[in-house]
Amino acid sequence: MRLQSWISIAIFVLSTILFHVPAHAQKSPHRGTIKGKIIDADTQEPLIGANVTIVNTSMGAATDLNGEFTIANVAVGPYSLRFTYIGYEPRTQQDIIVRSKRITYVHAELPMTTIAGQEVVVTAGAFDKSDQQPTSSVAFSREEIRRAPGSAGDVSRIIQTLPSIAKIDDQRNSLVVRGGSPIENTFYLDNIEIPNINHFPSQGASGGPISIINVDFIDKVDFYTGGFSAKYGDKLSSVMNLTLREGNRSEFDGQVDLNFAGFGGVLEGPFANGKGSVLVSARRSYLDLLVKAVDVGSNVAPRFGDAQGKLVYDLSGNHKLTLLGVWSDDHMTSDQTIAAENDMVTYGNQDIYQATAGVNWRAIWHKSGFSNTSISYNSAKFNEDFFETGTGNQLVQNRSFEQTVHFRNVNHFRFSPRHSVEFGIEAKYLRADYDNLYASYTDALGNPVPPLKIDKNATGNTFSAFASYIVNPLEPLTMTLGMRADYATKSQRSAISPRLALTYRLSERTNLNASTGIFHQNLPPLLLAANSRNLELDSPEARHYILGIDHLITENTKLTVEVYQKDYSGFPMDPNQPGLFLLDEIYYRDAFFFNQNQLNDSGKAQTRGVEFMIQKKLAKNFYGLISTSAFRSRYQDANGTWRDRIFDNRFLFSLEGGYKPNNKWEFSARWIFAGGRPYTPFDVPASQALN
Repeated sequence: MRLQSWISIAIFVLSTILFHVPAHAQKSPHRGTIKGKIIDADTQEPLIGANVTIVNTSMGAATDLNGEFTIANVAVGPYSLRFTYIGYEPRTQQDIIVRSKRITYVHAELPMTTIAGQEVVVTAGAFDKSDQQPTSSVAFSREEIRRAPGSAGDVSRIIQTLPSIAKIDDQRNSLVVRGGSPIENTFYLDNIEIPNINHFPSQGASGGPISIINVDFIDKVDFYTGGFSAKYGDKLSSVMNLTLREGNRSEFDGQVDLNFAGFGGVLEGPFANGKGSVLVSARRSYLDLLVKAVDVGSNVAPRFGDAQGKLVYDLSGNHKLTLLGVWSDDHMTSDQTIAAENDMVTYGNQDIYQATAGVNWRAIWHKSGFSNTSISYNSAKFNEDFFETGTGNQLVQNRSFEQTVHFRNVNHFRFSPRHSVEFGIEAKYLRADYDNLYASYTDALGNPVPPLKIDKNATGNTFSAFASYIVNPLEPLTMTLGMRADYATKSQRSAISPRLALTYRLSERTNLNASTGIFHQNLPPLLLAANSRNLELDSPEARHYILGIDHLITENTKLTVEVYQKDYSGFPMDPNQPGLFLLDEIYYRDAFFFNQNQLNDSGKAQTRGVEFMIQKKLAKNFYGLISTSAFRSRYQDANGTWRDRIFDNRFLFSLEGGYKPNNKWEFSARWIFAGGRPYTPFDVPASQALN
């Protein structure tokens, strides 16, 4: 391929990123409107008469009987809003962007203070803090994701700067959280679980090169890297909870986008005479079109697209229905000649389809609590063929169709400012259809592995129940006691997972936090399908131990330091490949490579480390994040030998930030340094002898 052609592509792509101009951004009278709603964080009841002020201005408003407010005739630009209400902790939200002749919606939740009859002196600032998640959590707003340098609006890429994420490369969003493998993470959209939010997903894991989720849909993201609440199960390492915004209930708006993710548009507007709203988007990649346009010759150009929508309808003041849909399709084709020219070890075809659809019912029960009840459907269809470049021999034929129906109910009730509970139930139905072929190969230790054919249908159910009690026995101390129970019908195995979280307020700016718990996860169905006796395996287990301190340096700047340890047990091991940790293999093989032999559950692992992070929100001109961590991640193989896991960077340092001198210019940069991953040196003469 000619160098000139690559330069042409690079210049075009760079220009679309640097000069991305949505349709609504054309010059017009530079005024907009801020509307929003303020509610009680525990009960979801509207707060009547709450005060809203635009920081560093004289503009503001008070909420009405529905907890709603309007601030009109606001000059175009970024703002910070301050929310206050007697008996509640104050909150500040940055990055409220007012756009020309458009309405910007803001949603705020205020927690009740436990200091009865006194003026609130707690400095909450710009950082939300959950009693149920006092450790290992970080939150980002839509604008923080959009502006993050190097992320291209991809929610998974902004968190690559966090100290808990091992640094893999810039090609995939494979989350490796505190030594865990990419299969140990899950995602939620408005109480609806979605297995993977990336295009070209790794089957059974969380990876992929670019996110499906349109950043314009996101209100905020909460990312939990350990010690998470009992309402989250079936994952060992992390939970990403994405809250999606509602569409405009007052008028129709639209925009056209051309950026790194592709070209497309967003449309939103009122539904049912303002009793609801609709928000939809569709995008398609353009790299394949560029390749054809500039005539680059032999090249591999992926083609992908996605569509998503959110429909909201108010049944009444206390009951709301949300219909959510996310769909994506991914295609890649390469032949032996192209693979050889581009130094590719394998070549082939990929056609992958993912879909998530669900409905959620949010109900407010009087003034004491609320519940979210959802039913959703997930599907992932893989049609893949991979061949070895040198010989042309087929390596993998993947014809998989995995489907899940998920029922989820979460209830939260507050009995008093010092006592509240959260409880619920879940049920899942899984069906997987496989017609897969895995050719014989030589494993990483030089052992020959015979071919494997998987041609079967598998079904199963899981049932779960969970409960948490949040208590404030003393003014500075908050405790969360949680318990979760899971049962899988296919393996007829149950698991009990206790959780505990503590926060002790040392001062109005400083908290001492701790959490511990047991976490279980079902094995990927494809791994179980290789041998029916694998159903006898125990589910992998992780025990989290976390101790940390957080301190508000200023209202907009927060320091967090944590030490942690994760002890793993019950991981599947292959007696014929005793030195390999199977669930890590998916990262660099992009698939589970195994044989028909029965696995055992003797695998153990351990990760321990210390993390340091300073996060500064955009208050005036500067914003940024500095993080560093030192850790060690190891596993015990089937022979009892402790080895380094393949994501063991050991040391990480990240620096990200930006400067915004005015409303027209913004400069930002990101730099990441990571220790190298462990590797086994090649025996070059032996490799040459085996060709």
